[in-house]
Amino acid sequence: MLLIVSGVLRLKEKKKEKKGFLNIETHMQDDRPRANKEKEELDRAIALSLTEDLKRPNGYRWRTETDDDLARSLRDSFNSAPYPSYTPREYYPRGYRTCAGCKREIGYGNYLGCMGSFFHPECFRCHACGYPITEHEFSLSGRDTYHKSCFKELTHPKCEVCHQFIPTNGVGLIEYRCHPFWSQKYCPSHEHDYTSRCCSCERLESVNTRYYSLGDGRSLCLECMESAIMDTGDCQPLYHAIRDYYEGMNMRIDQQIPMLLVERQALNEAIEGEKHGFHHMPETRGLCLSEEQTVTSILKRPRMERRGLVGIRTQPQKLIRRCEVTAILVLYGLPRLLTGAILAHELMHGWLRLNDYRNLRPEVEEGICQVLSHMWLESEVMPTSRNNIPSSSTASTSSSSSTWSYGPSTSSYGPSTPASSTSSSSKKGGKSSVENKLGEFFMHQIAHDASPAYGGGYRSAMAAVNKYGLRRTLDHIRYTGTFPE
Repeated sequence: MLLIVSGVLRLKEKKKEKKGFLNIETHMQDDRPRANKEKEELDRAIALSLTEDLKRPNGYRWRTETDDDLARSLRDSFNSAPYPSYTPREYYPRGYRTCAGCKREIGYGNYLGCMGSFFHPECFRCHACGYPITEHEFSLSGRDTYHKSCFKELTHPKCEVCHQFIPTNGVGLIEYRCHPFWSQKYCPSHEHDYTSRCCSCERLESVNTRYYSLGDGRSLCLECMESAIMDTGDCQPLYHAIRDYYEGMNMRIDQQIPMLLVERQALNEAIEGEKHGFHHMPETRGLCLSEEQTVTSILKRPRMERRGLVGIRTQPQKLIRRCEVTAILVLYGLPRLLTGAILAHELMHGWLRLNDYRNLRPEVEEGICQVLSHMWLESEVMPTSRNNIPSSSTASTSSSSSTWSYGPSTSSYGPSTPASSTSSSSKKGGKSSVENKLGEFFMHQIAHDASPAYGGGYRSAMAAVNKYGLRRTLDHIRYTGTFPE
């Protein structure tokens, strides 16, 4: 600005210097218009000024882009306001801004600045979906940018039942429930809104799956339905296989104890008529019956239709007491491994009564029964984990050559068996990964049960069996009614 003002002042001085010449030229051409005369005088003054500037040293020459630009600006100044407005343009050297997205130079036009970097508007993109971020607000994780909606989709937990974002509670925190084994996350409200829960694996029914109703208030998921045992006839092979398992551990049960699959109502009625039913679980799924009763059993398996299981046929059966154990009752419709675990548990109750184990405290009797149930599950799910545990298909002849282990080894559960013996399911090609996972869950249930009788009793019994072996533990229970320390 100072240079422009100085230039104007010097031109006025030049004009004074050439005033005489201009006046002479004016007198010679009096007939010309006044505007033309002033224009001619200005052009001569500019030419004279430029000529003198060329004669000066380089350090005193006016710093203009071009002489024509200077002349044009001076000429315009005479035809404009006395003090024209001027806004200097911000200057950046070439290559000053490089797009952090495409790595190319940002020229003229709009650009964005974020985290000390510059972006073309179309290069500022979401790290999740890849589309440009055009909103005024966005989410940042490290140096990665996201749409707020995309970031919520990635980080905010979704309910695995309703598939909606889990809402926050009254203090703004995300609160949800999570199954300890399956890690199924769901909204707390689903525990009270009548969402169906599988009676076998405990998972809640999601909006994109369908559970089957068993008709007695229970529901079953499709995975558990794959191996479910539906009537008494279907369960007989499994029942005899578990009796063989006991015989393989020198715990033969000579009495022919009836086994029936029943509905929930029939089982509850049998529990009410049982004198020794003082320590059953809140949701009882099996019963070792010692009294004479008439029980309604499942005679024919139901059909699966869209609305659930239909066509179930039942039959009342009079149970006669011929020994300390009248019958073993198990809920129908449970997966094979869970049904087997219940049978192994109830058969141990029968074995204890038939071998004169009397007046045992609940934590002792239920604890040792849970140990046998867990052992059978382990032999089915992980048949190679303990080579000396007989499988459910071990022939009865193997017990004659078996010997009990009395040492403190953790593998001293029972007799050693031939390496060639395998479970019945293994002979058929092995269980599916889904069924194995269910077996692991049932083992997890036994090991982490919180009840004093079933959970606490199991952990005390298992500690004794691991330390002293099964036979010595059972002998100690017979004489003292407690587990060995």
